[in-house]
Amino acid sequence: MINLKSFVFGRIKSVKYAFIGLYRLVSQEHSIITQLFIAGLATIAGFYFKISNTEWMMQIFSIGLVLSMEGLNTAIEEMADFIHPDFHKKIGLIKDVAAGAVTISALTAIIIGIIIYYPKLF
Repeated sequence: MINLKSFVFGRIKSVKYAFIGLYRLVSQEHSIITQLFIAGLATIAGFYFKISNTEWMMQIFSIGLVLSMEGLNTAIEEMADFIHPDFHKKIGLIKDVAAGAVTISALTAIIIGIIIYYPKLF
């Protein structure tokens, strides 16, 4: 039988640690700060151009995708540096692939931004 009290407190602890991780990410990682700035500009543009609900969903999804990938990339880089602090060819490959995944998500977000905003500009 599941102890409901310990289950609930366990979930609360998990959420607490998730927010601690989020705080560390946004307060220490320059790439996330840059991405948040761009997300802020896109949000302002969304209000200015009165984008549709569907466009908002795609924009919010794109922002979330890029920020999530950036967070995963940071975690992978931190773990790789912890495991092998010195340069290693395999660690370099792992970090490059993780950065490439962020690039794919960022390019996808740019394409979605162009699809949303290009018709509104011209």
